[in-house]
Amino acid sequence: MKYTSTRGDVMVDETYALLHGLAEDGGLYVPSTFPSNSLTYEMIANKSYQEIAVIVLEKLFTSFSQKALREMVQSAYSEINFDTSDIAPLHSLSEHVSILELFHGRTQAFKDMALSLFPYLLVAAKKIEKESKNILILTATSGDTGKAALEGFKDVEGTHIQIFYPTDGVSPMQKEQMQKQEGSNVNVTAINGNFDDAQQFLKRLFVDETMADTVAQKDVMFSSANSINIGRLAPQIIYYVFTYAELVSTGAIHTDETFNVVVPTGNFGNILAAYYAKKMGIPIGKLICASNQNNVLTDFFNTGTYDMNRPFYTTISPSMDILESSNFERFLYYISGEDSERTSFWMETLKKTGCVSVNEDELKRIQHDFSGAYIDDEETKSIIDEVYNSYGYLLDPHTAVAMGAYIKELQLHLELEQQHTVIAATAHPFKFPDPICEALHIQQGHNAYESLEAISAVTGVAFPKQLLELRNKKLRFTKTIDKEAMKEEILLFVDSFVK
Repeated sequence: MKYTSTRGDVMVDETYALLHGLAEDGGLYVPSTFPSNSLTYEMIANKSYQEIAVIVLEKLFTSFSQKALREMVQSAYSEINFDTSDIAPLHSLSEHVSILELFHGRTQAFKDMALSLFPYLLVAAKKIEKESKNILILTATSGDTGKAALEGFKDVEGTHIQIFYPTDGVSPMQKEQMQKQEGSNVNVTAINGNFDDAQQFLKRLFVDETMADTVAQKDVMFSSANSINIGRLAPQIIYYVFTYAELVSTGAIHTDETFNVVVPTGNFGNILAAYYAKKMGIPIGKLICASNQNNVLTDFFNTGTYDMNRPFYTTISPSMDILESSNFERFLYYISGEDSERTSFWMETLKKTGCVSVNEDELKRIQHDFSGAYIDDEETKSIIDEVYNSYGYLLDPHTAVAMGAYIKELQLHLELEQQHTVIAATAHPFKFPDPICEALHIQQGHNAYESLEAISAVTGVAFPKQLLELRNKKLRFTKTIDKEAMKEEILLFVDSFVK
C-alpha cells in the first residue's frame, strides 16, 4: 500500500513511512487509499486477539506477508509481554457500560498495545528498505509513551532510543519507570518545560535537513515512536475491532448494533484509532473525546475552533496535559475530504496563530461522529471515589476523566443511556498513587510504594509485579536540561554509540 502526506502529494511505500515517521514536508503519513468498510463481523467472529491483529494489519501493510505479520503479532502479544491471554479484556461495569482494559502490558499502560508490536514492524521495514544506518528513535512523552517505547526498543539491534519528558509533568511512578530503565541502547532526559515543548522541538528536528545530514555522516537516521508514526498508530485500531467481536460474542450488542467509545485524549492517537476502526467498518456510534482541564479538544468539538492560546495546566492526569495534539492533523485531513492543500493551510495557520477553525458544514460532519467533554481534578477524584464505592472498580485518573466525560454526555443526550458504551481504560491505577490516595481518603506513605501498599490493603487490588520490581532497581537517568539544550543532548547520545 502507498502512503501520502497530509500536507502534500508525496507518495511512498508503507515501509518508508514506517521507517521515517514524519513526511519531509512536515505532514503525517496516511494511506493513499483508505481501506474503508473492509471489515465485517464474519471476518473477526470467534477469533483471538492475535488473529484479529493480522486481519487488521494486512489491510494497512500489504508489503508484509501474512506469515510475517503472524510471526510479528505472536511475538508481540505473548504471555511474556501481557499478563492476560485476552490482551485487552472487557470488564462489564453495568448493563450498558464496559471498561476496555488496555493496561495489561509490560508498563501497565495502553501504549504497550502498540509499542509491543511497533519495533517488529520497524525492523522488518528497515530490512525491506535495505537501510543500513542505525535508527535513533526520538520520542517526547507526557508519561506512558516513554516507558512503553523504552521497553519495546530495549536492546533491539540496530536501534537506539532517546526519550524526553517534562520534569514536573509526569507522575512519580512514571518517572521511576523511565529513570530506572534497563538496556544498553537507551537514554532518558527530563526537560524544564512541558510535553508540547518537547513534541514541537522533535517535529521541527525531523524536517531539519542540516541535522539529518549531520547524523547521517555518522551512519544514523531519525525515526519516532510517537503516534505521528503510522506504525505506532495502526496497532491501536486492533483493540477496537477486537472489542466489537467481544461485545457481540458476550451478547452485549447484536452484530448490526452500534456501540459508543469514550477515550481520555491527549495526543489524539487513541481516539483516532477508534475513528479508523469505524471507517474500516466497525459499527462505532459516537466517539466521545474526554479531556482534563487542558480542554482544547472539548472546545473544538463544541465550537469548531481549535485554540491553543490558553493556560497550560499540570493535572493529576498528566498523559493528557497536551495542548497541541499531533494526530489532530490526520483528523483534519479526513474532515477536509483528504484535501492536503487545505490541511497544510490549517496547520500553517495553527503554527502562526495558535488557532484554527473549520466551517459550519465541516463542524456538522464532525459532530455526527464526535463529541467532547471535560472534567477538572476535583471532579476526577470524585469519579474515582464514586466508581470504586458503587462498583468496587478502581479507575486511574485518566480513565476517571473518560468516565466523567461520559456522565456529562449522558446528561445532555439521554439516548446514550440505552446504547452500549465502552470506556477506554488507559493505565493501571497504581501508576498514580497520590491522586488515588486523595480520592479514596487513604493516608499517603512516605513514598509512592508505601502509598501503593496502603491502596492495595484497602482495595484488595494486587500490586502489579511490573511496578513492584521497580522498587529495588537503581536510578540510571536523572539528568534535567533546559528545552533549548535538546539538540545538544541528542548529539551527545549519538556520539556515545557511534563507533
